[in-house]
Amino acid sequence: MSRREDQRFLTGQGRYLADLIPADALHAAVLRSPHAHARILAIDTSEARAMPGVRLVLTGADLAEEGLGPLPCPAQVATLAPIIIPARHALARDQVKHVGECVAFVVAGTAAQARDAAEAILVEYEPLDAVVESRAALAPDAPQLWPEAPGNIAFRFERGDRAAMEAGFAAAAHGVELDLINNRVHAVPMEPRGAVARYADGRFDLLFSGMGVHNIRRQLATAVFKLPEDAFRLHCPDVGGGFGAKNFLFPEYVCLLSAARRLGAPVAWVGEATEEFTASVHARDYRGTAKLALDAEGRFLALHARMVGDLGAYCSANGPACPTNSVSTAIGGIYAIPAIFLEVTGAFTNTLPVDAYRGAGKPEANYLTERLVEAAARALGRDAVEIRRVNAIAAFPYRSATGMLMDCGRFGENLADLEALADRAGFAARRAESESRGKLRGLGIAGFLETSRGAPHEWAAVRFAPDGMVDLAIGTQSNGQGHETSFPRIAAGHLGLPAERFRLVQADTAQVTFGNGHGGARSLHVGGTALVMAMDKVLEKARLLAAHLLQAAPEALVFDGGRFTLPSTGQEMALEALATAARDPALLPEGMSPGLDAEAKNLSELVTFPAGAHAAEVEVDPETGQVALLRYRAVDDYGRLIDPVLTTGQVQGGLAQGIGQALLEEVAYEAGSGQILSASFMDYALPRAEDLPDLDITLRELPTASNPLGVKGVGQAGAIGAPQTVVHAVLDALRPRGVTHLDMPLTPEKVWRALNAAR
Repeated sequence: MSRREDQRFLTGQGRYLADLIPADALHAAVLRSPHAHARILAIDTSEARAMPGVRLVLTGADLAEEGLGPLPCPAQVATLAPIIIPARHALARDQVKHVGECVAFVVAGTAAQARDAAEAILVEYEPLDAVVESRAALAPDAPQLWPEAPGNIAFRFERGDRAAMEAGFAAAAHGVELDLINNRVHAVPMEPRGAVARYADGRFDLLFSGMGVHNIRRQLATAVFKLPEDAFRLHCPDVGGGFGAKNFLFPEYVCLLSAARRLGAPVAWVGEATEEFTASVHARDYRGTAKLALDAEGRFLALHARMVGDLGAYCSANGPACPTNSVSTAIGGIYAIPAIFLEVTGAFTNTLPVDAYRGAGKPEANYLTERLVEAAARALGRDAVEIRRVNAIAAFPYRSATGMLMDCGRFGENLADLEALADRAGFAARRAESESRGKLRGLGIAGFLETSRGAPHEWAAVRFAPDGMVDLAIGTQSNGQGHETSFPRIAAGHLGLPAERFRLVQADTAQVTFGNGHGGARSLHVGGTALVMAMDKVLEKARLLAAHLLQAAPEALVFDGGRFTLPSTGQEMALEALATAARDPALLPEGMSPGLDAEAKNLSELVTFPAGAHAAEVEVDPETGQVALLRYRAVDDYGRLIDPVLTTGQVQGGLAQGIGQALLEEVAYEAGSGQILSASFMDYALPRAEDLPDLDITLRELPTASNPLGVKGVGQAGAIGAPQTVVHAVLDALRPRGVTHLDMPLTPEKVWRALNAAR
């Protein structure tokens, strides 16, 4: 079954936010702070207000008079003391805390008029000292961002058993320690953020390129506008990528809704690429020290990580949870480590807030775990695969040292399969061939463990539409994952109707009762389970109606291929015919309500554990430091496969992003000034097709019992597994030249400098 979405996407029939701006819409532009840290002494908007086409200019004072509250941070984290959450207003009031912060909002007849007027606003700033690196922000003499957060500390977090960890290190025969940096990156979706706001008859309408309509509506209603949720309709068209970075309430949405209410007209805003780099969210930026204890035989005894999570200038919606809760679920990876203790300090810096991006904490956890395991193998002179296989979790169910209960896994088996498929035995010959051309070749091996669920609970409904289609309404949301293919495929198998008869309904609070959107690779096992539950209710109602019409006992009927059959007589009734009959009250059995429509809410909080083993081969040019990725091989388990083609595509997309983080991508700020140095594609490097080899994925099916579909999440896996795999390969190539440690991204300049410093 091919992807149903592809026809319209590949022929230009997709409908994105910018395609749906109404002809009568006004257009908005945002004036942003040029300073990383400054007091706002005065704002003069008089010239802007008088310019042609300008309908409205908003400042922080205007939104304060309107009574709008700050953007909330609903993340729930069990920190040692309550998280410090400074007020983040949609438009800055007394100070700005990062370059790109919203200062004023202009609405005009055209986008060009709005931009011109925004540039005419005069703002008098008093620049203040800035700090842009998290560990520097914790220094005693660092500039202070918030009086309520002394030392720039937002929180302290601990997870695990400190005493058990210390006992493990005390008993250890060997230990390794690394200082690690997981570099700050940007999700860079192809489509920038954008929205169209309307207001009429006391109700708001927000059409936007984003994710998680219900959560954003809840925050807008309860925290910002202080109105009932039903005063807001939020909905999304096709979304051109998000990867987590569009899951949140942004200041521009608040300004648009305020402007629409003030003006009584639709107001549109579409961000530009530079605005995305300076004013959406960044990700990762996790740094600190980690160490691993081993016994004399090389078995892991304990892991201890003391990390700093950079929150940026504010606590974004899920920002505090990424370096804490999310890391804690996956730290230790695929290995049986009896004692783990994680310490995290959340730090404020004069940078864009950090929040979830593909993996959100799991890439950071697996990276530090695998870097330690690789260092241990090198230090002990052990084979990189063998030390992993010896320590891989083998007996299930298994509860990790941080409390995660895993029902199944084939961690050691993945490694064994990978070793053969990656042709480790032939690597020496390939390395020799590279050396004959003056190049350095390296082979990297790593494992990964995903803890997949995201938000718990999901809702779904099955509705038989008047046009003969069957609507599958679901509270999760696609931004390219293939839900329009996968959910109808599940429904076709369950209800026995052609997949073409099903239509996906998503991302609209007017049509979907409840939902937690996408994120955490949750859609199929949490949302798919809700869909199965709703379909089971449909079949239960249909069975009662069929039994009534056939004058048989419900349990005597057999359902198969979309039909209920009475074996004793051969009589049968198709589900489609029953759906039509169910609309006629005269045909219904006593007590049955009209229609076969049904809905269900899956209240499961169970997590699934996708995992895999990856291998990369690279070639390094010692004269330039250029790294070429030559081969990439993965053996992964995502449980039962609904659609292997979609699964493989998801893995490959994540791998491209993880490889990009390892070799190219970094959001950089200038120390002192706080200016962002990578605010365009001239300075932020993404991998191109020519940078990637064939990404060879082997899928192994081990269904989980945690959901009726037996599936495990796949959406984040590639970005979790790739960074450490590629870094290990590069270090394997450089180690003969004396280079044993590098932090991502492994750019040509960084590699070249390391090689020359090691001479």
